[in-house]
Amino acid sequence: MDAQIKQTLENDIKSKPVFVYIKGTPDSPQCGFSYNTINIVKSLGVEYGSRDVLADERYRQGIKELTSWPTIPQIFINGEFIGGNDILTALYQSGELQQKLGLKK
Repeated sequence: MDAQIKQTLENDIKSKPVFVYIKGTPDSPQCGFSYNTINIVKSLGVEYGSRDVLADERYRQGIKELTSWPTIPQIFINGEFIGGNDILTALYQSGELQQKLGLKK
């Protein structure tokens, strides 16, 4: 992976408490999994950032290489890779996601 792409990805991940790599934008997700991920993140009312991996194939491939995770979306919380939509959904439903974000004790 190109050093500039890697640096941008690392900066993304550190930039917000929650960062998601999705297909499309938060206002216009381009797949059902990205739509679900954004809905969960928005419902929590936390500050988040996102990158549309469809806008530049280098970021789509780069994030997959960085995490060794084959699918999009990909979710990071406090700089830690959490997983994809299925894991995010399970954590949300169990309340663990809210705990990770300090929203629930």
